[in-house]
Amino acid sequence: MVHNGRSESPGDDGSASARTPARTPRRASRSFDDLVAEGAAVPTDGWDFSWFEGRAAEARPSWGYARAMAGRLARADAVLDVQTGGGEVLAEALTHAAAPTTAPSTPDPTAVPSTPAPTAAPSTPGPTAPRTPSTPAAPAAPALVVATEGWGPNVRRATRLLGPLGVAVVASPEDAPLPFADEAFDLVVSRHPVRPHWDEIARVLRPGGRYFAQHVGPASVFELVEFFLGPQPDAVRSARHPDRERADAETAGLDVVELRAERLRMEFHDIGAVVHFLRKVVWMVPGFTVTEYEERLRALHARIESDGPFVAHSTRHLFDARKP
Repeated sequence: MVHNGRSESPGDDGSASARTPARTPRRASRSFDDLVAEGAAVPTDGWDFSWFEGRAAEARPSWGYARAMAGRLARADAVLDVQTGGGEVLAEALTHAAAPTTAPSTPDPTAVPSTPAPTAAPSTPGPTAPRTPSTPAAPAAPALVVATEGWGPNVRRATRLLGPLGVAVVASPEDAPLPFADEAFDLVVSRHPVRPHWDEIARVLRPGGRYFAQHVGPASVFELVEFFLGPQPDAVRSARHPDRERADAETAGLDVVELRAERLRMEFHDIGAVVHFLRKVVWMVPGFTVTEYEERLRALHARIESDGPFVAHSTRHLFDARKP
């Protein structure tokens, strides 16, 4: 079972630069054993990718998902975040939605930084101050916000983060039916779901409601996957294709209003970052352990030491679908 949130890359939606990752100056070489031990010791729960700073980077999609979500939250009444992970992206979006002024559209701070950029502390959404010439009124927060998550450590993490924001976190396995009544929500959001359950999404949306989500695309980070596993069959490389997901959404009765896709550069600057990534994103190299893949890890370490960062590419697509 996927158990650690949905990002299958160091991050693409947060405090990393939206530009192609800048190359980090080479640091003094550290031993393979030290780097691997460090990468193997880092906890993997939640979506806090600050550990990767200076060690891995990823360019983010141009649409800035968390801030784009914030605009939807500000206009919604009842919201469901499916597979919230540690709740970081939803918390960031709620912060922006409740902000007293509307900031320009900029990247969302919830991912691995290529340059330091701390995540803003969440503020509790609620009634806003009376409008004055110097204090524009904030958008109203949704009356109801609920999040689901299937992995126990992330349920606890999300509850701690989102509870003070008035969000109810419901423990629900990724493959189970959503534990909500028909037509309960006017907005369903999700960042990097394991897979979208289109029939369930359509069921819980009200007529006129929207599904607004960022999905992982096909052959994402496959340069790294195939370094460890060898060439993958076409059926594996084409999984998560946006055209197929569009067809599935339409079969479930949703109208796809917008579908955008981007391919984004990633860099791994040391083997410790690779180890932590493969531990955190468990479906990339199934059954990954340092012992099982030590030979390939040593080969990749030598390559990074001699040639510089290992470059891969993530794929992302943005879904905006409406229930008629």
